[in-house]
Amino acid sequence: MNIPPRPLPPTRCGATSLTWGRKTYVMAIVNATPDSFSGDGLAGDLPAAIAHGVAAVADGADLLDVGGESTRPEAAPVEAREEIARVVPLIRALAGRVTVPLAIDTSKAAVAEAALAAGASLVNDVRGLTVDPDLAAVVARAGAPAVVMHDLPADGRGDLLTSIVRELARRLDRALAAGIAWEQLIIDPGFGFGKGPRENLELLRRLGELRALGRPILAGVSRKGTIGRVLGLPPDERVEGTAATVALAIAGGADLVRVHDVRAMARVARMADAVVRGFDFGAEGR
Repeated sequence: MNIPPRPLPPTRCGATSLTWGRKTYVMAIVNATPDSFSGDGLAGDLPAAIAHGVAAVADGADLLDVGGESTRPEAAPVEAREEIARVVPLIRALAGRVTVPLAIDTSKAAVAEAALAAGASLVNDVRGLTVDPDLAAVVARAGAPAVVMHDLPADGRGDLLTSIVRELARRLDRALAAGIAWEQLIIDPGFGFGKGPRENLELLRRLGELRALGRPILAGVSRKGTIGRVLGLPPDERVEGTAATVALAIAGGADLVRVHDVRAMARVARMADAVVRGFDFGAEGR
């Protein structure tokens, strides 16, 4: 189960350096949307959204991921102007209240540019820099890290993980061609995006195969539909299922986990790290 050391250079994220292999970083979800699949959208209530972000940091979040457009199936698209109105005041306020890096969860160049100017320092694109041709250039100019996600159904040419690795490699190549530095790229296999429950479980079992791409891995398994299918539970009752998937993702090589239930999942990550990465008990430890 132990993850062998990987000589991945740190990733610069604003004033923070993410040192890979030392720990699993916990990214807290801050939804500035009215229609989140998990029912935690806070659009229109800026004080509540700020309080949510501040509390997440107090509960152990290493990063905050702010999003203004739901990516749940059949969600209505949001114009860039509306998305900016939802996320920029929140990012600006959080930048003055917390010291952890802020990520903007968007697929739009205009939104990313406005968010980076307001205090965000990482771009998390669930479409893998494939929707807006200008987004990668915005990230490159800012020198920001980017999470490049896989969101497609299996290509039908055989093995699931081979298909995911192939497509992520293409997306990494496009990001590099746009000028984003190699050490600023993070990959996300896209649990629940273009994949059915069986495929999601297989992806989790075989997550370590993504290490062949040589980039840090973000696992976004929190409250996902596959957990609901297995346990027969609604999103707000999936904490135990999320805990299991977070621990297994860490054992499989995840470097970051994106979560809703921060206090519980930060503890899960610490415990999983003690098993996978080791723990210093000090001179009296046994």
